[in-house]
Amino acid sequence: MRATGIIGSIVALIALLIVLVKSLIAFVGFVTVAIKVVIVVVFVALLLGVGFLAFKSFTGRKHKHD
Repeated sequence: MRATGIIGSIVALIALLIVLVKSLIAFVGFVTVAIKVVIVVVFVALLLGVGFLAFKSFTGRKHKHD
């Protein structure tokens, strides 16, 4: 009875550790994807900002010559 209790406890702890590691791997994957999405959004916003400023500068120069 005692041996089964100890072995059962060890097996339960190992199972909990496996579940914890799987959860940590899933969380790290989620955080990685979230960071990648943020980087892409910032890059697109930067490109749109540069494009907007270039367009504004181009139209401003065109109005000054008229």
